[in-house]
Amino acid sequence: MGAKKKPDVEPEEPSRAAGACVLIVLVGVVTAVVFAVSRTAGPLFVWAAGTAAVWWHVRRVPEKSAPPPPVAGRPSCRKCKGQEPASVTPSETQKGMWIYGYDLAERPGHSHVHIAAEVNET
Repeated sequence: MGAKKKPDVEPEEPSRAAGACVLIVLVGVVTAVVFAVSRTAGPLFVWAAGTAAVWWHVRRVPEKSAPPPPVAGRPSCRKCKGQEPASVTPSETQKGMWIYGYDLAERPGHSHVHIAAEVNET
């Protein structure tokens, strides 16, 4: 008796969309059963499941990495030419934008601000 030959074609992996559809159907069936058992328990179950889903998602989201350090080629104008910036911070609303703050020597207590895109030197 000879050994069985293995087929050359590997079996395909099931798609993630199919798994998501099965999960949605199961959640729908469980929710329908809870609503059928009690009209009061149904909304409480939906709220509890939603809260648990949000909590689970927030715990899985990776922490944001630190922004890259500012690069050479910072902005300058006649007011701040030749000075070192007093502060350099990344913009929280615009990704890739930097806020440069300069202290004005001729006006104590005043500052000058530039907002510039990140410079990529090759």
